[in-house]
Amino acid sequence: MNATGQSRWANFFINGSLLFLVALWTIPTLGLLVSSVRTRFDIATSGWWAILPHQEWVLVDEIEIDDDLDRDGVMNIAGVTGTFEELREGIETEDGMQVLWIGNRRTGRVEVQEQQWVMRTDLTLDNYSNVLTGKEYQITQPDGTVITEQGDDMTAAFLNSLTVTIPATVIPILIAAFAAYGFAWMRFPGRKILFTVVVALLVVPLQIALVPILSDYRVLGLNGTFLAIWLAHTGFGLPLATYLLYSYVKGLPRDILESAFIDGASHFTIFLRLILPLSIPALASFAIFQFLWVWNDYLVALVFIGAAPDVQVLTMRLAEIVGSRGADWHLLTAGAFVTMVLPMVVFFSLQRFFVRGLLAGSVKG
Repeated sequence: MNATGQSRWANFFINGSLLFLVALWTIPTLGLLVSSVRTRFDIATSGWWAILPHQEWVLVDEIEIDDDLDRDGVMNIAGVTGTFEELREGIETEDGMQVLWIGNRRTGRVEVQEQQWVMRTDLTLDNYSNVLTGKEYQITQPDGTVITEQGDDMTAAFLNSLTVTIPATVIPILIAAFAAYGFAWMRFPGRKILFTVVVALLVVPLQIALVPILSDYRVLGLNGTFLAIWLAHTGFGLPLATYLLYSYVKGLPRDILESAFIDGASHFTIFLRLILPLSIPALASFAIFQFLWVWNDYLVALVFIGAAPDVQVLTMRLAEIVGSRGADWHLLTAGAFVTMVLPMVVFFSLQRFFVRGLLAGSVKG
């Protein structure tokens, strides 16, 4: 095989592997989305893939059972012979039909079923309405009975998550951008030692800082406030933000900054007019990291603002729904997808800057 053929096969293998990994990560998300728009009955009786064409036993006839039939012995029903246990498992006839006993031994019924190609496409947006509005809603059971349940209001938690996440993303980005510029282009005593300390903070687990910070917040009267969690996430995110932005700012062309200094521009003007516009890829990369981390955070929010209904964030509200509605998968999947929508929008909006920001400063030339 020549070099061209080897390169073609190598590209095919690499692209095929990447496609497989993408599908492997996408299928669970697709299943979550499909489950979130299915009815309670469909989720309880079939998997999410049942919306695709598949063969399934479908009821074609129902047979009444005589009261004098010996249910403890061998029974002859609809042309098949078997015990109660065998009929409960289902007995296939020669013409491809299935005779199945539904229910218990005394009050059950017998169905005659046939395999047909079906698609369960009974989709609904009621699940999202139930988890977002908190209003009462009615559920019609397969037997026709109607039950009324109270919805789970996630709207307030969604707004609380926005209130926490946006400042906790913007504040560390601004502070880290100033710090990165100072470490990269300003000369002052102890600069290298201070930068080493900042980088060393990356290896410190945030869990060991929760109790000391909580004690300080108690003295300052910040417990249970949004300011408390903004400051906490800012402190936890600053080391990584400073390191990422420093690598990018350090790699910016020196000629541009020297020309600005010659023209009489101050450090603040250079930072505002040159550094920030040129650092958009790095800023977007960290914004993705910080936004996803804060949005999906549960521990820090629980420690510093608590689980009171007026301040709880989406992760707390979803955990509460899991505890109270552990079997209602139609509501759990809808609630889970609500928590995923905004992070996906943020990621796909900024992903064009993501790789550029991460690789910035790693290659010179």
